Amino acid sequence: MLLWQFPIQLGDDSLLPVTLGLALVTIFGAVIGSFLNVVIHRVPREESVVFPNSRCPACGAAIKFHDNIPIFGYLALRGRCRNCRAPISARYPAVEALTAVLFGLTFVRDGLTLPLIPDLVFVAAIIALVFIDAEHMILPNVITYPGLALALLARVLLPNLYGLSFLSEGSLANWPAWTVSLCGALIGAIVGGGSLWLVGQLWEKLRGVEAMGLGDVKMMFMVGAYLGWPLTLLTIFVGVLLGSFAGVGLMAWRREPDMQMMLPFGIFLGLGSIVSLLAGMHIVNWYVSHYIT
Repeated sequence: MLLWQFPIQLGDDSLLPVTLGLALVTIFGAVIGSFLNVVIHRVPREESVVFPNSRCPACGAAIKFHDNIPIFGYLALRGRCRNCRAPISARYPAVEALTAVLFGLTFVRDGLTLPLIPDLVFVAAIIALVFIDAEHMILPNVITYPGLALALLARVLLPNLYGLSFLSEGSLANWPAWTVSLCGALIGAIVGGGSLWLVGQLWEKLRGVEAMGLGDVKMMFMVGAYLGWPLTLLTIFVGVLLGSFAGVGLMAWRREPDMQMMLPFGIFLGLGSIVSLLAGMHIVNWYVSHYIT
């Protein structure tokens, strides 16, 4: 149950046209994707994401405004620095395009509602974590800790009671919705981060090797607090499924029977969390209606 999904009126009881809203949010996503590229490049290097302005990693030349237009700047430069002609990673337009698409899909899901803002922040954080983990195999605390705090705040300001009927109709029946929602966020965080931590500890005890980094645990504390426990379980399921396919495929391609710790799990958890955010309720409700009586 979502208490906060209602359209924002724009005068004369009319709504912002869907196509215009979708276009604006998608363009905004491309702009945010450009900023995320800065985050992805600088945060692992412990550099400021504000100063200096965007520069070529090879020669240090400042990137001109018109060259920094998302996606189109890369295409106009043909993937090379205007000053030194060094190649520019295709990751830059990829992040911008991906962020634009996911922002657009989030708008399609939410419409012009209050949850759109925190949902877009969540998507942006996940994109940054996925690409940082893919390149550096770390999930920085500077993203996951504030992400956890913002997730808890969002669940207080915009209560989400999905999967919490056992609380809202039980022991907390007379409590305010935000209180029940906050309890649900804490349960989600424990289910997400706690389950990964427990699996990692058990695997290390049984096999003597580290199976789960603390970065993954902290990321899932954030995801669990924001999505709640049902969608967090779906996130882990999708992440494990995608990670298994990727691992088997990579082992077959490289012909290596053992590739422990070579796949950053945060990538697949991130993909799972996006799937859960955009379509998770439909997936869970479909599963429950068909397989649980």
